[in-house]
Amino acid sequence: MTNQLAQTNLSIDEKAASDWYTANQRYLAAALQGVRMRLEQYAPQSEPKLPEGNQQPSLASIAATMTLPPALETLCVNFGLSAFERDLLLCCAGLELDSAFAPLYAAIQGDPQRPYPTFSLALAILPEAHWSALTPGAPLRRWRLLDLGAGNTLTTSPLRIDERVLHYLAGIQQLDDRLAGLVDRLEPDNKLVPTHAQLAEQIAHGWAKSTSFVTLPVIQLCGPESAAKQSIAAAACAQLGLVLYSMAAQVLPSDPRELEAFMRFWEREATLSKAALLLDCDEQALTDAPRTHAIARLIEGVGGLLIITGRERRPVQRRPIISLDVTKPSASEQRQLWQQALGPAAPAFNGAVETLVAQFSLNAPTIYAAVATVAEQLNNGQGDWPEHSQAVAALDSPHGAPFYRPLWEACRVQARPRLDDLAQRITSQTTWADLVLPETQRQTLREVAVHVRQRATVYEQWGFAAKSGRGLGISALFAGSSGTGKTLAAEVLANELHLDLYRIDLSQVVSKYIGETEKNLRRVFDAAEEGGAVLLFDEADALFGKRSEVKYIHDRYANIEVSYLLQRMEAYRGLAILTTNMKNALDPAFLRRIRFIVNFPFPDAAKRAEIWSRIFPQATPTDGLDLARLARLNVAGGNIRNIALNGA
Repeated sequence: MTNQLAQTNLSIDEKAASDWYTANQRYLAAALQGVRMRLEQYAPQSEPKLPEGNQQPSLASIAATMTLPPALETLCVNFGLSAFERDLLLCCAGLELDSAFAPLYAAIQGDPQRPYPTFSLALAILPEAHWSALTPGAPLRRWRLLDLGAGNTLTTSPLRIDERVLHYLAGIQQLDDRLAGLVDRLEPDNKLVPTHAQLAEQIAHGWAKSTSFVTLPVIQLCGPESAAKQSIAAAACAQLGLVLYSMAAQVLPSDPRELEAFMRFWEREATLSKAALLLDCDEQALTDAPRTHAIARLIEGVGGLLIITGRERRPVQRRPIISLDVTKPSASEQRQLWQQALGPAAPAFNGAVETLVAQFSLNAPTIYAAVATVAEQLNNGQGDWPEHSQAVAALDSPHGAPFYRPLWEACRVQARPRLDDLAQRITSQTTWADLVLPETQRQTLREVAVHVRQRATVYEQWGFAAKSGRGLGISALFAGSSGTGKTLAAEVLANELHLDLYRIDLSQVVSKYIGETEKNLRRVFDAAEEGGAVLLFDEADALFGKRSEVKYIHDRYANIEVSYLLQRMEAYRGLAILTTNMKNALDPAFLRRIRFIVNFPFPDAAKRAEIWSRIFPQATPTDGLDLARLARLNVAGGNIRNIALNGA
C-alpha cells in the first residue's frame, strides 16, 4: 500500500510538472508574439501577423492556469528587470526560438548582414526605453543575462541571450556549463541521526527567519565528520525546498577576476535554481595564503545561501555567522543505525552490535557500507546471516564478546584510516605462542588486552565515562633494548584483538615548522579514532622526550608538542603503544599517564633456547641443529630471527 501511494504521488508530481511545462511554453510563445508584432510594425513592407481568430493570447489568462508563475515572470522579479529590459531579453530570446525574428531584424536595420538585435534597435522600437539598461551594473549585464558581442559601437554591437537563461525561460533546469566541474549536486540521504537532524533544523530555522542578505547568516560546520556535515547541509536545504551544490575549496579560482566571474555566475545560478552552496574546506589548510584569501573573499562577497565546512573555524568579518560543531553519532545512535542497516537480521546480532559500537566509531554511510559488503559476500554463496537460534555459536569469538567475524572485518576495512604518508600498517599473524617473555610481562600484556576488550562495559555501562572524560585512553610503554620483542608484542596484541596495527613514522610526523607536528599528530589520532586502531610509536623517546626549560622560542613550542600529545593519548579511544630503548629519556609526565609499563628484559640462556626452538617454521629442515649451543650466543630475539633467516 505504501509503495502504491508513493507511485501515485510521483505520478501526480510528474503530471503537475508536465502541465506547468506546457503552459510555460504557451506563455513564452505569447510573450514573443507580442514583441514580434511590434517589430513587424517597423519592418518595411511587413504587416503584423495575428494568431488565428485575430486575437492575441492573453498572458494573464495563461498564467492563471499555472500552479507556479511562468519562468519569464519569475526571472524578471528575481533580477529586478524593468519592462524595457524584459522586452529586450525577449528580443534576444526570439532570435533563438522563432525563425521570423532574424529577417525582421535585418529588414528594420536595412542590412541583411545584421539579422540580430542591437541596443540602438531596442531604443528606437521598444516602449519605456532607457539607456541605463545596458550599463555594466544593470541587471542584464551584471547577471550576464545578455552577452554583448563585438561591434564598432556599443549600441550597434549584436546582443545575444545567455544559453543558461534561454533554457530557463523554456522551462528547463540545467546547471550552467561554466559551473560544471566546479560544483556537484548533493542529495539528502535520509539517514540522519537525531543529533544531526537537530543541527539541520537549526540551520533551516536560522535561514528562514532572515529577511535580507544583510541578515542572512553564513553557516559554518566544524569538525572531522566530512560526510555528516554534507548530509546535514543537504537535509537543511531539503527542508526549505532548496537544491544544494558542493564545491571543494581547492578548485576555487584564486585570480581575482576569475573569482569575481565565478561569484556572479553562481549567484545567478542560485537564483535560477533556488540553490545553496556548500564550500568544502575540510582539506584546505589555513596556512595556504592565496587560497585562504580567495575563500575569505567568497564568504564575504557572494550572495545567497552559503555553508562552509572545515575542521577549524574560519573568521568572518562582515557577515553574520552561525558556527556548529558536528560530532560522530553517539553510541546509542550508532546502535540504532546498525539495527536499521541489518534490518530483519538484526535480532541475531543482539550482542554483536554492542561489540561493534564499543570498538568502532562509525557514521551512517560507513555502517551501511559494512553491512552491504557482507550482504554481497553472502549473496555470492559465501555463507548466511546467522539465525537467532545459532547466534551464540556463530558469534562466539576469542575477542571476549560476541561478534560476527565477516561483519567485524568489514568494519575494519571501512574504518581503516588513511595514514599512508604518516604511518605503516603492519599485517601479522603472530600469536602468544610466538612471544617468549617472562610470565610477569606476559600477564601484563594480557591485562592490556582485557582492558581494551572491557572498556565499553566499564566506561559506558558502568558510567566511568560520564563521571569524567579524562584518563580514559589506554596506553602502554614497552621499554627494553633493541630486539627484545617490543614490536612483536604489539603485533600479538593487535592480532589478539582483531585490530589494525599502525607503526607511526616519526620522521614524517615531527616537523621543524611550528605547529606542523601537532597537525600531523592530530591527523594520526583523528584518522585512527574511527576504527580504534592500535598505534605504535616506535622509538618514542625521539618524540616524547623530557620537556625542557624554556630558553629559546623553539623550546616553548617543543613543550607544546609534548603537552598536546599527552592530551590526545589520554582521550584516544583505542590502544596507543610507545616503545623505547631509553626509558629514562621519556618525560616523567608521560610515565605518570601511561597505564601499563612493560619492561622487556634481555633474554637469558633459557629464554634464548626457547626462542631458537620457535624461530624456525615447521617446514624448515632443522636436523642437526644444536639449540643448546646456539642459545649460548648472547643475542636478543631480533638478532636470533635474523641469524635464523640468514642461515636458512
